[in-house]
Amino acid sequence: MNGTLNKVMLIGHLGDEVKMHYFDGGNCIGRFPLATNEVYINKQTNEKITSTEWHNLVVRNKAAEICEKYLSKGDKIYIEGRIKSRQWQAEDGTTKYTTEIQVTEFTFLTTKKEVDGLKTTQNAEPKSTNFEAPSPAAPENDLPF
Repeated sequence: MNGTLNKVMLIGHLGDEVKMHYFDGGNCIGRFPLATNEVYINKQTNEKITSTEWHNLVVRNKAAEICEKYLSKGDKIYIEGRIKSRQWQAEDGTTKYTTEIQVTEFTFLTTKKEVDGLKTTQNAEPKSTNFEAPSPAAPENDLPF
């Protein structure tokens, strides 16, 4: 293979509400943590172990607004995106680093609103929402958050 590939696919639960940031010109980004779990059995103790990995997700513009409107802490979502690392100077002069997942596509698997509705409605099927986020026009690497 001559090229390279930067693609991430995750299924997990939101660890917090979507935090929105708005910019001049009408653009916005939404940020939220996503938890993925690995469950295994310790062969020596026969104990069930759950290991949680946290991922920082970033969605842009219309995709961010959709996520903010429909997602809540604990909801399950499938995402596709790419890994992006960035750095910035903190107020105290130290250099800070972060690694994020820039979301390009997502599907809502379960939302609390749906689950609450399913409790009162028998035989209801959960609904999924597919959305493909447009590619960002310009990188926003100079953001201090």
